[in-house]
Amino acid sequence: MTGQNEDGGCVPLLDVRGLCVTYRSRGRTTRAVSGVDLTIAAGETVAVVGESGSGKSTTAHALLGLLPAGGRITAGTVRFGGEDLTALGDRRLREVRGRGIALVPQDPAVSLNPVQRVGDQVAEVLLIHGLAGRKEAAAAATGILELAGMPDPAVRARNFPHQLSGGMRQRALIAIALAGRPRLIVADEPTSALDTTVQQRILDHLQKLSRESGTAVLLISHDLAVAAARADRIIVMRGGEVVEAGPAEQVMTEPRHEYTRVLLDAVPGAPSRRRAEVREREAAADGPRPLLVAEDLVMDYPLPRTGGSGGRTLRALDGVGFTVPAGRTVALVGESGSGKSTAARLALRLLKPSAGRIEFDGRDITAAPERELRALRRGAQLVHQNPYAALDPRLTVERIVEEPLRVFGTEGRTARRARVRALLDRVALPAHLHERRPAALSGGQRQRVAIARALALEPRLVVCDEPLSALDVSVQARILALLEELQAELGIAYLFITHDLAVVRQIADEVLVLKDGRIVESGRTERIFTSPQHEHTRALLHAAPQQTVPRPKERL
Repeated sequence: MTGQNEDGGCVPLLDVRGLCVTYRSRGRTTRAVSGVDLTIAAGETVAVVGESGSGKSTTAHALLGLLPAGGRITAGTVRFGGEDLTALGDRRLREVRGRGIALVPQDPAVSLNPVQRVGDQVAEVLLIHGLAGRKEAAAAATGILELAGMPDPAVRARNFPHQLSGGMRQRALIAIALAGRPRLIVADEPTSALDTTVQQRILDHLQKLSRESGTAVLLISHDLAVAAARADRIIVMRGGEVVEAGPAEQVMTEPRHEYTRVLLDAVPGAPSRRRAEVREREAAADGPRPLLVAEDLVMDYPLPRTGGSGGRTLRALDGVGFTVPAGRTVALVGESGSGKSTAARLALRLLKPSAGRIEFDGRDITAAPERELRALRRGAQLVHQNPYAALDPRLTVERIVEEPLRVFGTEGRTARRARVRALLDRVALPAHLHERRPAALSGGQRQRVAIARALALEPRLVVCDEPLSALDVSVQARILALLEELQAELGIAYLFITHDLAVVRQIADEVLVLKDGRIVESGRTERIFTSPQHEHTRALLHAAPQQTVPRPKERL
C-alpha cells in the first residue's frame, strides 16, 4: 500500500490530537481514552491493537460522534480533510458518515436491522446519499454484496439477517460500509467472525480500495496476525493510552514497550508442552473411550417458497460422522456455511437430525425426549459464538453465571456465590465488573462471562462455537490455558468450532475439515497442518494470516 503520513510532508486525511473520552454512569466519571494522537494518510492502513477495554473501539466511535449515552469527548481535536469533526452539528456529521467516513461495526447481530432484507439495507446507503435511484439501488446493492465476498449475492440480498450465518452477516456490514464509497473506513474488528478464506478476500478488497482509490483504513483489531499482514503502521493501546506506534514491521519484530512484547508472546500457534505430550501418547495408543459419537448425520433446512414452488430444502450436513473422546479436544474447521455450527447444535441435541445417530456417554440421544435431554444439558454445555446475544441483558454478571447452578439446585446460595466468584476469577474477569450488566462490558469481557457460565456445572463435554473470536490475544492465551487446565483436572472434552487455525494447532488433538456439509479431511492435528491431503485444507492453511506473523527478535 502507498500513503504518507505527516512525516512524509503530506497533510493527513485524518488527524487526531490529544483525544480524551470519558463515560459517566451512576454519578461516576471514568476516563476511557487519554490523550490519543493518530494520523492516517489517503491510501494508508493503520491498525490499532490492544486488549479488550484498552480504548480501541471507544477511539473509533469518538471519531464518528457515535459514543454511547454517557460518553463524550472532553479534550482534543479530530480533523478529517481539514474539518474538525468535534465542532460539527448532528446534521453535518450525518453527511460525513457513510460518504466521508464509514464504520464497520464489531457485532453484526445488533448492527443489522432484523426486519429489513439485507439488500435493502445496503441500498439504503445509496438512497440516503443520492448515489442511485430507487430502481438502480437494488441491482447496485447486489453488486456491492458480491464485492464484500457474499456467496450467491442475489439470493442473500433477499434474506433477512437471521437467515444468514455469522460470517455472512459480517460481510453484509462490510457491504453497507463500502456502499457510500467513503474516503476512510473505520473497521472495528471487521473479520473476527470470518473464516480464513473469506477473511483473506475481505482484507484483499480493502487493500485494493486503498491502492486504487486512495481509501484509507483504520483497522481496530485484537488480531496481531491481521495487523502484521495488512497494516502500514500499528498503534498499540493500553488503558486508554497509546504506548507504542510505528511501522508495522518494526512494531512486530522490534517492539519497544514491554506490553507490546507481552501481546506478541501471547499469539497462539505451537501446542503447549502438556498438549504435545498428550498428542505423542495418543499417537502410540488407542486413546480414551468415546464420550460423543456422531454417525452419518444429515440436516435439512426448509427453504422459503419462491415462484410457486415448494418443498425445497437446504442440506446443511450430509453424512457427517465424528467421535469426541473423553478428555480430548476435537476441532471442526471450515468456511462460514460449511456446517460447523449445525454439527455443534446436533451434538447437544439442540436440533434433531434429519437422519443419523448421536450417542453421548454410551446412550443414544438421537430421539431422546425432553426429560432425558435435561440430564444431557448438565453434562454438556455450549459456549456461543456471539457474546452479545448469549447473555441476558437484565441480569448482572454474577447472576448470569449463577443461573445454571440455581436451575439445577446446586448447593446453597452462599456456596453458589463463592463458586461464581472463583469461576469469574479463573476467566480473568476483574472483581469490580461482577455487579455490572452485559451492556457495560466489552465484547471480550462478555465472552469470558459466557465461558464461566458454561463451566459452572463442571460438564463432561463443552461445545465451543467460536469461543475466542471476540477476545484479544492475551486473554485468548489465558482462556486457552484455562481450558487445558480444566481438561487436565476434570477430564472435560471439547468440541471446538473455530476458523482460527492458530488456535486449532495449539489446542486440538484431532481436526475435522468441513466443506459444503461434508468432512473432506480428518486426522491428528500436526498431520493436518504439516501434510494436508485435500485441496480445501491447503487453501484454508494458505489463507490463514497467522502463518505470516513476524516474531520479535531475540532480546538480551
